Amino acid sequence: MEYILIFISAIFVNNIVLSQFLGICPFLGVSKKVETALGMSAAVAFVLTIATIVTFLIQKYVLDAFGLEYLQTITFILVIAALVQMVEIVLKKVSPSLYQALGVFLPLITTNCCILGVAILVIQKDYDLLTGVVYAFSTALGFGLALTLFAGLREQMSLVNLPKGMQGTPIALITAGLLAMAFMGFSGVVKI
Repeated sequence: MEYILIFISAIFVNNIVLSQFLGICPFLGVSKKVETALGMSAAVAFVLTIATIVTFLIQKYVLDAFGLEYLQTITFILVIAALVQMVEIVLKKVSPSLYQALGVFLPLITTNCCILGVAILVIQKDYDLLTGVVYAFSTALGFGLALTLFAGLREQMSLVNLPKGMQGTPIALITAGLLAMAFMGFSGVVKI
């Protein structure tokens, strides 16, 4: 039951982008097309889940064991950067079109504070490995849901005749705010 609560909470109630405001750069930058948003969501889900496993093990068996907890942030950043490089190499081989579509945004995963934030939150919440992985994967699904919904809304808005002063970033920010308010409706569903 605890895993179901974490799953629902991470996706809807405490959505990493719309509630905790982590991962805003790719949220605004990669959300012009649904196809690109889905690709970024998959890449973030993979990196976030693997990064959580690796950083958890490093924290428990290296940093905590040797009293090096103060190196947590820099260690996690290095691990995430290495994982993103691996994803970039794999995407280049497996799906060159997706690699081209993501372009400059793929390296943004390295600086995506969502990934670092979740890795640190798993340690701060004192989750065990399985609970941390469930939380990380659920958070990635929530990120993907928000990103894909926002991309769909932006695609639809490109078909509408908007006033010149509202085109581009202004309407995107208003739409993101409305989407965040819509997700706030889930706040009474789960209490964690």
